Amino acid sequence: MPLTPHAEHHFTGSLVVRDTVIGMSDGLTVPFALAAGLSGAVDATAIVVTAGLAEIAAGSIAMGLGGYLAGQSDVEHYAHEREREEQEIAENPELEAAEVMELLVSHGLTREESEPVVNALKKRPEAWRDFMMRFELGLEQPDPARARQSAVVIAGAYIVGGIVPLVPYMATTHASTALPWSVLVTLLALGLFGWIKGRFTGAPRWRSALQTVLIGGLAAGAAFLIARLIS
Repeated sequence: MPLTPHAEHHFTGSLVVRDTVIGMSDGLTVPFALAAGLSGAVDATAIVVTAGLAEIAAGSIAMGLGGYLAGQSDVEHYAHEREREEQEIAENPELEAAEVMELLVSHGLTREESEPVVNALKKRPEAWRDFMMRFELGLEQPDPARARQSAVVIAGAYIVGGIVPLVPYMATTHASTALPWSVLVTLLALGLFGWIKGRFTGAPRWRSALQTVLIGGLAAGAAFLIARLIS
């Protein structure tokens, strides 16, 4: 009887989702707070839109650069730790072998069961190094292109999120009229964003949507109050 191939489907885009969440959540809240704060001082939507677009440009560049630097730091940190692990294996092989033994024992193997694994790793320095990187230090080798990808995703998500609160201001000439619509559109966008995030991460979608609306709404509300107090 032929066996049906077993295919497991796992979500592997967690880093992209994380970057999208970072960029989108900030993009939805910061420009909204700026637009709402300006609405209390001026009634000309042209000024609000101009200031909002300038903030989106600056914010997306800053957020994207931050994502790039974070990704590049991960690559440099991994390379440094890998070089140090190679040096330790070359200079203190017995000590490193003892550490492998302790790691295997801590995962439930006996010393007799661990001995062949330790001996096998001694014959394969690169596999030994990678084993120590993964199980001793808990480090996964980062993708060299990760820094650029992170920068693009965060910046792009920030721009998309930032445009949403400004759309009502682009459709009318009075900021006081646009503000309630901006609040409504932003909260709806936060809810939709949370729903989609839950779909990709496996979390309950309604809970994810509600959490996103509450957190984004509180952040935007706090920023709005501060902006109004300053203005």
